[in-house]
Amino acid sequence: MGEQPIFTTRAHVFQIDPTTKKNWVPASKQAVTVSYFYDVIRNSYRIISVDGAKVIINSTITPNMTFTKTSQKFGQWADSRANTVFGLGFSSELQLTKASSVNGTDDEKASHAGPVETHLKSENNKLKIALTQSAANVKKWEIELQTLRESNARLTAALQESATSVEQWKRQFSICRDENDRLRHKIDELEEQCSEINREKEKNIQLKRRIEDLESELREKDSELKDLRKQSEIIPQLMSECEYVSEKLEAAEKDNQNLEDKVRSLKMDIEESKYRQRHLKVELKNFLEVLDGKIDDLHDFRRGLSKLGTDN
Repeated sequence: MGEQPIFTTRAHVFQIDPTTKKNWVPASKQAVTVSYFYDVIRNSYRIISVDGAKVIINSTITPNMTFTKTSQKFGQWADSRANTVFGLGFSSELQLTKASSVNGTDDEKASHAGPVETHLKSENNKLKIALTQSAANVKKWEIELQTLRESNARLTAALQESATSVEQWKRQFSICRDENDRLRHKIDELEEQCSEINREKEKNIQLKRRIEDLESELREKDSELKDLRKQSEIIPQLMSECEYVSEKLEAAEKDNQNLEDKVRSLKMDIEESKYRQRHLKVELKNFLEVLDGKIDDLHDFRRGLSKLGTDN
């Protein structure tokens, strides 16, 4: 309740390296807000700096503490409670002077500083050189920025030229799309032709199976024909028997004149023999007709099979 704000500024915050006690370590990536407060009751000053949600400095400065200016824009002080040394880099010497006047310190106190303060002053000089180099880098970055702007202008021109080419690409795309549609239609036609070819292949397979079945039937017919031929070989023998019977009949008729007692018996034999001969001739005729029909059917079957093979 006794603290009152004095002023607020922005500065780069550093802390001494706790290991080497020589080099400065940045406590923030960029300049942050640094606020100065005065406690009327305790007669002390407090410096507070917050980077986002992180407290960087919370240091109480008593009259016994020394704020040392090591350069025109850099100052430092040792905080025994925090067991560290803080450093502030300002953008102008006026801000540094205003900060150093908080506890009445001046450049004369800096001349009585110990070895650590002397080393820190040397580090501050190095830091000043780095800041100078940073200013040079800023100039370099400005040049690079101008170069980037020129490149951006060239890219803008190229973009406009590309926009002009877009219409040409659209026309080319339309042509390619029409060509693609034509090729797709051609592919559909080829696929239909392939389907017809597959159907023809299936039909050929069925015809091949039919031919195989017919060949099997032909082999069966050939077997039947061989059997009929074997049966036809018996016909000459039967004819020979018929002729022999006729001869015997003639002989019997001649003997009939001499053997009247045996006429009736012989007549019965003759009639029976004639009956058998007629019956045998009828059977032979029927057999020959059947054989001729079978042979004709076989010839027709062979002609049909030959025609089917030619058509295929």
